[in-house]
Amino acid sequence: MKIGILQTGHVYEPIKPEHGDFSDMFARFLAGYDFDFATWNVVDGEFPALPSDADGWLVTGSRHSVYDEYEWIARLLAFLRQCYRDRAPVVGVCFGHQALAAALGGTVEKFSDGWSVGRTEYEWNGRQVSLNAWHQDQVVVPPECADVTATSDFCRYAMLSYRDRAISIQPHPEFNGEFIDAMIEKRGRGIVPDELLDRARQGLKKPTDSDVFADLIAQFFRAALARPSAVVGT
Repeated sequence: MKIGILQTGHVYEPIKPEHGDFSDMFARFLAGYDFDFATWNVVDGEFPALPSDADGWLVTGSRHSVYDEYEWIARLLAFLRQCYRDRAPVVGVCFGHQALAAALGGTVEKFSDGWSVGRTEYEWNGRQVSLNAWHQDQVVVPPECADVTATSDFCRYAMLSYRDRAISIQPHPEFNGEFIDAMIEKRGRGIVPDELLDRARQGLKKPTDSDVFADLIAQFFRAALARPSAVVGT
């Protein structure tokens, strides 16, 4: 199964040699599920021609905001609407979560209560799960076509499901503690309040439920491919 990664940003250069780019993180995160990956750097204006160019699509995180007035963001939202119409399966993470919501009629804003950084707990399908987060923007009004499947006191719409067409999640299941720690020390200082960063560092050695969400994403893509109506890439 070919998964097209729509890369909407790049890892901060000083930490990229150790951790790779966002597309590399997702390839590692979903290793072992027999997926093939192809990356389109949409942040640099590189776009697929059609939703059928891959069997499924994964939209990454970004330092940008979906409400920024860049041509590539407008093109991305239009492409996501086309995927939804064509039933090409999409998974959105962080910026990707927000982009999918914005494309389908939701509202994304810079959250008035500030940042969420590090290991964070969410209520998902009646259970508590933990994932690493790094965001200030969030979905404040979900699209009418979306169901809320995970939430927290800080992030009400932490995960959305668009029936069998798409799923999206605000935190980063692909981020491990080492990457968050590098972001805190080399990227976050001066941008995110130090008190929040210091508190986040204290929880980075605790386990997260990333493996649960790797399974969830893989199962979503496989189920979508098995449907007769799925758009299949070449």
